[in-house]
Amino acid sequence: MGLGPRAPSHCLAIVGLLAALSLAAASWDGAQARGARHHGKQSASHEKHHVVHGRNYNPPYSAIVVDANSDKVLHEESPDEPRHPASLTKIMTLYLLFEQIDAGKFKLDTPLQISSHAAEQNPTKLGLRANQTISVEDAIKGMCTKSANDAAVVVGEALGGSEDEFAKLMTEKAKALGMERTVYVNASGLPAEEQITTARDQATLGRAIQDRFPKYYRYFSTLSFRYHGKEMHNHNGLLGQVRGVDGIKTGYTEASGYNLVANVRRDDRHIIAVVLGGKSGAARNERMRQLIEQQILVAAVKPAGAPAVMQAEGPEGAPSNATAAPALASSETSPAAKPSRAGRARISHRSAPAVRAQRVSW
Repeated sequence: MGLGPRAPSHCLAIVGLLAALSLAAASWDGAQARGARHHGKQSASHEKHHVVHGRNYNPPYSAIVVDANSDKVLHEESPDEPRHPASLTKIMTLYLLFEQIDAGKFKLDTPLQISSHAAEQNPTKLGLRANQTISVEDAIKGMCTKSANDAAVVVGEALGGSEDEFAKLMTEKAKALGMERTVYVNASGLPAEEQITTARDQATLGRAIQDRFPKYYRYFSTLSFRYHGKEMHNHNGLLGQVRGVDGIKTGYTEASGYNLVANVRRDDRHIIAVVLGGKSGAARNERMRQLIEQQILVAAVKPAGAPAVMQAEGPEGAPSNATAAPALASSETSPAAKPSRAGRARISHRSAPAVRAQRVSW
């Protein structure tokens, strides 16, 4: 029942007081709600920045360990299943760059033009600015340590004219090296559904790049480098921590999981190990440690006078006496790798299924 115009003055005073208290309470509740929303946004932003995936994150896993002295596959788990390479892509970007340096078309101090497309790449990056330049050597170090996406695109555009054209060159080179199940669509490894590889293919590439370019392969062991006053540290946590590890590359996207190609030389033994689809960087590194310590013990001792392995099809100006990198046959089927008429090493594989989740317990 409402108060009429003749209501006593003390009633009006009480109503006024109640109204004031209600407004104050509403104001306080609103301030709390705004504060909670603001805090929630900060928390969500913080969690989003530091934790991309949840506790049920389970990327598809695969692995392989290859004895570089005997060509024997020492360990494998789903080695031919398609996976996303993430920043392992940069190994091929660097392979093609090393090729051009080796051919005399680029020097380490050659300035590379930075396009707006390169500068706009998502992190991780060096923070390159459009219309400026970066030296070939700084681009190499940026990719080997910080896994800089902007540096990778700069290199791709310098070598291919555009990143799309460079990706075609990358895929062609993969086939020439015997990486029959690898397709590249960009220079950096940033998420792309069509960009796939296998653990076996990455072992092939990891071996080929060091055999062909031992002079430049050393960049993969760079622990840190300084660029424009900022210290860039290598993402490979096994460098300097596991005896004999001298590279080569990590990678991560939400679809790929945590990837790592590692090269190990210890007591005249030499293995290349690949882990794809780790649930975390720490889990990936621990799994890699296990594989290294288990398999290095059974790896062959380097035979005296063993020749280096090189690829068959180099670019214009590449050494003409290079020999094809041997295909890494499955330890289960051990098919013979036979070069095609074009001189490309091929591998006998089962048909590649679509990329899918796979349960694995580490």
